[in-house]
Amino acid sequence: MALKIVYQICCGIDVHKTFVVACIASTNKGVTSYKRHRFSTFTKGLRELSQWLCENNCSEVCMESTGKYWIPIFNILEDSCNITLAHPKYVKAIRGKKTDNKDAQWIADLFKHDLVAGSFMPPLVIRQLRDLMRYRAKLTNFMSSEKNRLQNCLTVSNIQLGSVLSDTFGKSSMKIIDKILENPLDTTFDLESLVHGSLLKKLPELELAVDGFITLEQAGKLKIIKQHYEDLTERRSDLEKIILSLSLPYAEELNLILTVPSF
Repeated sequence: MALKIVYQICCGIDVHKTFVVACIASTNKGVTSYKRHRFSTFTKGLRELSQWLCENNCSEVCMESTGKYWIPIFNILEDSCNITLAHPKYVKAIRGKKTDNKDAQWIADLFKHDLVAGSFMPPLVIRQLRDLMRYRAKLTNFMSSEKNRLQNCLTVSNIQLGSVLSDTFGKSSMKIIDKILENPLDTTFDLESLVHGSLLKKLPELELAVDGFITLEQAGKLKIIKQHYEDLTERRSDLEKIILSLSLPYAEELNLILTVPSF
C-alpha cells in the first residue's frame, strides 16, 4: 500500500554550522521531482533561502534541530513558512553513502508523507523568556557556588559567623566580613556598630566567632569571591528587569499560576 502524500510541495533542510542544504520535493500525479540548493548560514544566505522557497511556492518546511544552529534559520523563515522542527535522531537517513544532498532529500521524503514528529515551538516572546529564565537559573547556580566558596574560606579561617548568625549572607554578616577584610590581621574591632536588633544580644558570641586566623592570601581570595558574588547578584537583578518587562503581556497568566497552592 502506497503511503499518502500529505504535502504536495515541501522542503527538507539539512542544517550545518556554516551552511544548509535545502531540498524541495514537488509531487504531481504521484511523481516527485526535487530541487536542491546550498545556502550560507550568514543572514544574507538565509534570506536567499527564504526567497528561494517563496519563488518555488514552498511554505511547508522541515529541518533538523541541530545544536543551536537551527535557531537563526527558524527566526528568518518563521514569518513566511510553516516549520516542523525535528530531532536529528528521528530523521536519520538509512545506512549507506551519506551526503548532505541525500540527507536533505530524505528529510523532504519523510516530511511529504507526514512521517516526522515535530517539536513544540512556542511563539518568539515565549522562546525569549525561556532563554532568559534558563540564564537566570545559571546565574543562580553560579551564586550558590560562590556562596559555598565564601563559606569555605570562613571555615578554614575558623571565622564561625554561621554558628551565631542565621544568615551568613545577611547585611550584618556582610558588614562584619567587610570589616575583617579591611585588616585581616586584626579581628578585635568594635562589632556593636555593625549589628542591629536582636543581634546586639549576641555580641559576646560574635566576638568569639570572628576571632579566627585568616591569612592575607585567604583574605584576598575571600575578597574576590565576595565581589564576584555581589556582581552576580546585580547582574541577576538586571536580568530580572528584562524578564519582567518581556512578561508584562502575560501578567494575567502569571497571576493565575501564582494561585496554584505551593507554587
